[in-house]
Amino acid sequence: MSSETKLTLAKLAKLAGVSTSTASRALKDNPLIKQETRRKVQTLAKEHNYSVNAAASRLRTQKTHVIAVILNLIDHTEQSTTDPFLLKLVGELNQALNAKGYELLLSNSFMASDDWANYFIHSQRADGMIVIGQGKSTKKIDRAAEAGVPLVVWGDPKSEANYPIVGGDNYQGGFDATTHLLQKGAKRVLFLGDAEHAEMQERYKGYLQAHQNANISVSSDCTCTIDITSKAAYEYINQRVKANGLDFDGIVCSSDMVALGALKALKERYVGIPSDVGIVGYDDISLAELMHPALTTIRQNTQQAASAMVDQLLRQFEGQETASYVVDTQLVVRRSSKHD
Repeated sequence: MSSETKLTLAKLAKLAGVSTSTASRALKDNPLIKQETRRKVQTLAKEHNYSVNAAASRLRTQKTHVIAVILNLIDHTEQSTTDPFLLKLVGELNQALNAKGYELLLSNSFMASDDWANYFIHSQRADGMIVIGQGKSTKKIDRAAEAGVPLVVWGDPKSEANYPIVGGDNYQGGFDATTHLLQKGAKRVLFLGDAEHAEMQERYKGYLQAHQNANISVSSDCTCTIDITSKAAYEYINQRVKANGLDFDGIVCSSDMVALGALKALKERYVGIPSDVGIVGYDDISLAELMHPALTTIRQNTQQAASAMVDQLLRQFEGQETASYVVDTQLVVRRSSKHD
């Protein structure tokens, strides 16, 4: 066959001696088609450099088989798409989506402006959305849901919403992290993060409850509102120690990256960890175990989370009922809070 002649699906089917529909299914490796037929069609396709026209297929089916995964970053933050926990969750989502025959389109909330429904769905960039993070406001998410967009959110599953939210038990995580430090003898424990985020707010509530259970009052200056980045934590701890000295003996951090910044600032000032200050992070990123000392943290089961998010999204495609879902969390004790 001349290289100038484009091989169509119909011509490929004729070469293989099968119907066009059989050829189409064989190319998709449909198990209903005999293995011998599938192999024959696929071999001929490879020999003649035939490839499926994905764009044309999308026009015919009105389906993209693409899911937009949106990192819902807030304005005035230095948190970025390079955050290790976000990347870990995206990686798990990619595997879970691929297993169901979908591709992942990674974007962030700034790209789509305020109208996510038009930008991703009505423009046929994607069939549905998975939003990572509720942020400080859910207006954009709510607007997309009201437009009928199939979506699932990674956030705090206790939040009231008309769409499924998947996430860890943030209240319990904050409670466990704080209780652990108090049981180790800490008396002045800082909460380092931004409680205006739905997830962080629940962690902060757990932090407060742990103090109440231990009959220890929480001073207002122990609540430290910062951007959830290692840089912000590093700068805050540096400035605080410089101004007040070491007026705390424990830190509950809203993420492992926040813990990393705090750890660096204290080590540079030769503060003993955990002998002077115990630190607990949140997320259990791969770097947590490699820090020196290794970081005690709250582990969130990201594989379980990704599977649940994909499942809840696909249920919407099929018109089935959905529900929010709480994934497993676990306190992982390491050297940053534990004496030998």
